[in-house]
Amino acid sequence: MLKVFIINAMLYLALFSQNIGEFKSEQMRVSIEKVASNLGIVWGMSVLDKDRIILSLKKGQFVVMNTKNRTLTSLKPSLDLFSHGQAGLLDVKASPTFEKDQTIFFTYVKNINSQGATTLAKAQLNNEKLKNIQDILVTHSLSDTTRHFGSRIAFDDKGHIFFGVGDRGVRPNGQDLSTHAGSIIRLNLDGTVPKDNPFVNQKNALPEIYSFGHRNPQGLFFYKKTQQLISGEHGPRGGDEINIIKKGTNYGWPVISYGKEYWNPLPVGEDTHKEGMAQPIKYYDPSIAPGSLIVYEGSHFKAWRGDIFQGALKLTHLNRIVIDKNNNVVKEERLLQELDERIRSIIEGKNGKLYISTDSGNIYRLF
Repeated sequence: MLKVFIINAMLYLALFSQNIGEFKSEQMRVSIEKVASNLGIVWGMSVLDKDRIILSLKKGQFVVMNTKNRTLTSLKPSLDLFSHGQAGLLDVKASPTFEKDQTIFFTYVKNINSQGATTLAKAQLNNEKLKNIQDILVTHSLSDTTRHFGSRIAFDDKGHIFFGVGDRGVRPNGQDLSTHAGSIIRLNLDGTVPKDNPFVNQKNALPEIYSFGHRNPQGLFFYKKTQQLISGEHGPRGGDEINIIKKGTNYGWPVISYGKEYWNPLPVGEDTHKEGMAQPIKYYDPSIAPGSLIVYEGSHFKAWRGDIFQGALKLTHLNRIVIDKNNNVVKEERLLQELDERIRSIIEGKNGKLYISTDSGNIYRLF
């Protein structure tokens, strides 16, 4: 259990370390320790500086985790949060210029007349307090369902922010450019639409859309070395995907898919391929129910550099994917199956160590 202290009307939760053990991968031993627990669903994590990581909790809270003085500071923003089904507070990412502007970006599901819309917002984090909370884009993605909201955030190195929006449980949305549902969105960091977005001059298309034909993207990462935006997506049964995201590209949902219906053995869509629609670099059969996704860029685990790591919710493991220079998958390794936990988020710390969060409220560190 976490020890609780009340200081200056803010909630501090003491971190602890509990060594779980170690495992073997690529001829190296990797240790794992539990550093926090009882947090609820930790949907997103982002490094603020060498000592602090910010967590987003689905129930509507942020937590600043200080790995040096071993505290967790809880922050509850004032948001008009829609929190039914899969909705709630979603991803969080520190600004690429966080050291200067102390800005965090986050996605959440906004309550609009008792329905939810995936929303990109930002705030300033000063002295462990959130200030100047501002919606950047309330997406056109309402439906009467409570599923498939997305949504991960990524930055490229040219001043753009990306985030995904699920199809909201309405399959035709994936091919409809008049809705943000079923798309990956690209904006400038100030919230304006880049002039070179693919649909800015197309009638009846929303200018923020960067790619479309997505079912429910919940992993998104920009890999600087290859200048590639990589997405991990929930498909239907036997059809989860990893995609390389390119501007203006149609990824096919729901016209093409490798998955089947949940309620019968019929395939979803017309086929697995169709002209003008992109193929994933990998699909999972059976489905793993993917969480977030990163490419490892650090030096702490040298054998893993350039590998894709993806959390698995349904199949409760950490998935490692090795790809070659042509984006062909050459190896897959399933790690941490012994934890038997739904792995929701994974990030790389400043020191190259990995942090993962689980839906049972635990944070683990791999070192």
